[in-house]
Amino acid sequence: MALIQPVDHTIDYNIFQRLGDDLRPGMALVTSGATEIGRLDYLHRAGCELNGDPEQDKTDYSSQGQIVLMDNYRKFIHPEYGVRQVLVEHTHFNDPVKREHIRRFLQRAAAQNAIPIINYNDPVSDEENRKMELSGRRGNGEKVVECVDNDETAAVIAALLKAQTLVLLTATEGIYLDVNDPSTLVREVFAADIESLKAKVKELRTHCKGASRKGAGGADAKLAYALRAAESGSRVVIGHARHHIADLISGKIPCTHIGVYPEGV
Repeated sequence: MALIQPVDHTIDYNIFQRLGDDLRPGMALVTSGATEIGRLDYLHRAGCELNGDPEQDKTDYSSQGQIVLMDNYRKFIHPEYGVRQVLVEHTHFNDPVKREHIRRFLQRAAAQNAIPIINYNDPVSDEENRKMELSGRRGNGEKVVECVDNDETAAVIAALLKAQTLVLLTATEGIYLDVNDPSTLVREVFAADIESLKAKVKELRTHCKGASRKGAGGADAKLAYALRAAESGSRVVIGHARHHIADLISGKIPCTHIGVYPEGV
């Protein structure tokens, strides 16, 4: 929803412009927004919304929204950089061969002056088949990746690339002890080791209830995925999409930083 203007429910082109201007080779963008932007695009063109099976409507909206998403990213990313769309599914990360294929592709993009834009492939993902596959893998004792949330996909990508920093962009300034009180923004969640960090994040998650929209995981899910990335060695930043990436990473503006202190600190 960070890509949507909250008042009139239209695409926020200022966010696209700022984000596109910030992106550089060596970064990988995991984007949400295809379903909602596809819904808005369909509504604009047809004058009504789809009224069929909710899962099928989601598929149809996301397919239409993918085009709009990529068109806007290409419009605002510096013209000298390539832009490469990557549509993934959970199975790509649960299969070691497919996972390695994606890792090498993303590394080549950085070397070839291109920016990969990654999104879950909703148009071809069938919910029932996904559940059956994941259930079978769990039954075999495997630790599975679900990709039910693009924050999870981002955390998986960060771990795959051993990313120095994972930035989770949202429609708030970060994580709050009380979402109704801006003064309770948590600026730092650091610990000397990963076990201590887990304890801190676990306590913080008790303050996070609900989500901004149906189907979203909210702040609690963001913290869970942030911890997964931190376990892989990434520093995690959670902040508002209206800010520049460099300002978020540097802590120049209010946001939430999560991670293990560098050795010796």
